[in-house]
Amino acid sequence: MQTVLGAGGPIADELVNELHRNHTKDIRLVSRKPSKVNDTDELVAADLTDAEATSRAVAGSDIAYLTVGLPLDSELWERQFPAMMRNVIDACAEHGTKLVFFDNTYMYPGTPTPQTESTAFAPGGRKGRVRGQIATMLLEAMRAGRVEALIGRAPEFYGPGRTKSYTNSLVFDRIKAGKRPFVPVDAQAKRSLIWTPDASRALALLGNTPDAYGQTWHLPIDPDRQSYDQLIKTAGEVTGRKIGYTVLPMLAFGLGRRFVKPLDEMYELLVRYRDDNIFDSSKFAARFPEFQVTSYREGVERILAG
Repeated sequence: MQTVLGAGGPIADELVNELHRNHTKDIRLVSRKPSKVNDTDELVAADLTDAEATSRAVAGSDIAYLTVGLPLDSELWERQFPAMMRNVIDACAEHGTKLVFFDNTYMYPGTPTPQTESTAFAPGGRKGRVRGQIATMLLEAMRAGRVEALIGRAPEFYGPGRTKSYTNSLVFDRIKAGKRPFVPVDAQAKRSLIWTPDASRALALLGNTPDAYGQTWHLPIDPDRQSYDQLIKTAGEVTGRKIGYTVLPMLAFGLGRRFVKPLDEMYELLVRYRDDNIFDSSKFAARFPEFQVTSYREGVERILAG
């Protein structure tokens, strides 16, 4: 049995598809209101902030994937993410279940220095501190031998379907709608973006690779990093039209955050858009050379075609 904790999002749904295609048909989906991705999926309704419910959800699982997401709300993150991580670690320790944690990069410093699996945490705001806290909780449990686990860490998403990210909402969704895209802070800075189906395929591969455990892995991206200017030019080539864009400077977000809560929640992340963002996934590429990463051009083509 392989169990997805936090089922229902685009990462989790594609993870379930990949597990079903290539690894196992014995899959359990856990969320507050889970729904089947495949006919054979087992559904368990559970609140991961409830320790007993989490234990019941994990029981009988060989591997559990923690992919839960929360709305971009600092207070909610501070209240729920640590409780979820604590309960999942305890449940996996209780039942002898391996744990695969899908993580992000919010705890990394927002500098142009390349980010590797050994980059020290230096969060620049509340959400980054929460992500650093829960990653540290798991790393300490791994070092103590309480759980056999791994961390799969991803940079910002871009992708098809229901993918949620600033790159999708500000750039590609607007292009698809025939609107002028918005670029946060700087159009020339290099971006490290992960194609969401690649993230899910890589997570399933790591979870089913015994020697991947006990480590942190940067999930695979196209190493030919593009700026928003380049990505928008590619979108123009794909659509056959010239696409202009508007850069939204830090000042605009600084003014808007006083009145619009989503802009306030986004503000701590904007430093990541000011300079090159170099997320290094060469460790994964060296261990899994057969893994085919989606190129940025292919990704743009698939988004705009879909």
